[in-house]
Amino acid sequence: MSGEFAAFAILSLMAITGGILMLNVTKVVHMLISLVLTFISIAGLYILLTAEFIAVVQVLIYSGAVTIIMLFGIMLTRKADEEEPDGRRLKKWLVFAGIALFAAVMYTGIYRLDLNGKPAALHENNTEQIGIALFTEHIIPFELTSVLLLAALIGAIILAKKDEEKEEEKS
Repeated sequence: MSGEFAAFAILSLMAITGGILMLNVTKVVHMLISLVLTFISIAGLYILLTAEFIAVVQVLIYSGAVTIIMLFGIMLTRKADEEEPDGRRLKKWLVFAGIALFAAVMYTGIYRLDLNGKPAALHENNTEQIGIALFTEHIIPFELTSVLLLAALIGAIILAKKDEEKEEEKS
């Protein structure tokens, strides 16, 4: 048994344990801690695959930023339990339709997948290769993503201001 296999086994068990804990604990903060455990163990798996850049991004973005945003979002938007109208049947059908559509898209994408691309040099300047590919071949999707994130930020600010105005009107 090699050290690499032992590290893979430990990190895999940590990721699975974090996922199972996240689904089974009842408190939201405990769920987020389990999610962080899963994210960090997945970052360790990326390191085993010699994808250091992806591992660092996994830790910084997911384990740090996304988890903190989720925690603040949950803490700030927690409202009193209000009864929702009973539309469960419609919701179930919409969820089923969404899952079926997702499955169809994934099946089509995998079926049409072409793996006969040119071989790339692995383990040589991974971060540099990612930067070159991102800013040459994929510049349009990169810029569209930044515009989308900017629009989401502006929308969040507008929604927050509307909530403040409603609170001031109630006072």
